[in-house]
Amino acid sequence: MSNADELARRARLRVVGLAARKAIHLGPALSLIDVLAALYTQVLRHDPARPDCPDRDLLVLSKGHGAYGLYAVLAELGVLTTDLDDLPGHPSDGIPGVEAATGALGHGLSLAGGLALGARLTGSDRRVYVVMGDGELDEGSNWEAAQFAAHHRLGNLMAVVDRNRLQQEGDTEDICALEPLADKWRAFGWRVGESDGHDVAAVAEAVTALGAGPGPAVLIAHTTKGKGVPFAQGDPAWHMGQLDAAQHHIAVTALTATA
Repeated sequence: MSNADELARRARLRVVGLAARKAIHLGPALSLIDVLAALYTQVLRHDPARPDCPDRDLLVLSKGHGAYGLYAVLAELGVLTTDLDDLPGHPSDGIPGVEAATGALGHGLSLAGGLALGARLTGSDRRVYVVMGDGELDEGSNWEAAQFAAHHRLGNLMAVVDRNRLQQEGDTEDICALEPLADKWRAFGWRVGESDGHDVAAVAEAVTALGAGPGPAVLIAHTTKGKGVPFAQGDPAWHMGQLDAAQHHIAVTALTATA
């Protein structure tokens, strides 16, 4: 197990520990942790000891209800020292390592596009990454932002779609079909890659490969909602919930066994 894989495992333990104490968006947090671990340990220019370093790359979590996954990864990196119980259910201003307050789904890509254009205009070589949920791609504002980014040829912008194929009400393809998703992004002028979203090395490799080229890029990371917790995996009922003692024991046992 690599250091990044171990970081992701410990981050999941933090999330399930919190879910034993209160109801949270458990499934969405667990599905994106490997993606975040890959980005923070192998891709982004950032210094955990100086999270506000002006030369850092930026990461916007558009999928705001996955906030506890982000907090857990930042805690494992040493950026956050606050107890997760004290943090809000969506990224908020003033939290170390959080670049933007998000939660209104479909807005993160627009925000990231503005940050990427601003970086170009000020001569900065920083890159901007935005992690999105597939369910939020129902929102038309995402496709306006995709068109904007392609028009301005924002080569310093990359989106990663957490493609777990589930949203709160059920399967994305039953609610508002996204496929052929890769072709849709290409039609908007984006370079597209795909990877196993739970293979940290594969995510990092795919992001690095996409980084070299003109215009914006998107990685479709194929994931499982509730990853790591056997009874929650692939079950939309665990979009949000609280673990009882028996469920918490099962979750911890499963995650400990992967060490």
